Amino acid sequence: MNGSDLLPEFDQEMASTRKMLERVPDEHLAFKPHERSSSLLELAGHVGTLPAWISMTLTTTQLDLDDPWERPDPRSRQAILDAFDKAVKEARPLLESATEKDFAVTWTLRSGEQVWLALPRSAAYRSLALNHLIHHRAQLSVYLRLLDVPVPGMYGPSADEK
Repeated sequence: MNGSDLLPEFDQEMASTRKMLERVPDEHLAFKPHERSSSLLELAGHVGTLPAWISMTLTTTQLDLDDPWERPDPRSRQAILDAFDKAVKEARPLLESATEKDFAVTWTLRSGEQVWLALPRSAAYRSLALNHLIHHRAQLSVYLRLLDVPVPGMYGPSADEK
């Protein structure tokens, strides 16, 4: 496997994610469906910045959660879309140029000496970056439904698009 083989899926998932983010209503950014839930702003911001994890996965061999790192913190729908577009623009050429050898490199998630995951970069890309984004995008669709915002289809039309 090389990165160019993954581009059709990447492009489709990024386009679907952008459609979802475009529907986030600025007037409901504080909305939480439950007291233990993230706010709409926190969730949409996370979804909007997750493509940066693709770049991180493809250009590093680890993330140490104990190390300080700058987390993007968009505060509006437009800022979320801007962060998303920037991250996708940076990730796509890295994915396109990734080789089979690049994907075989071990990538580690740790907290200091505590290793949470150590897997081939290909698995880290799939689980920690792409599947992670898809999971939270699905959560975002539930928030939108609860706010009565029409939900866009991801893999065909949604109930709101029929």
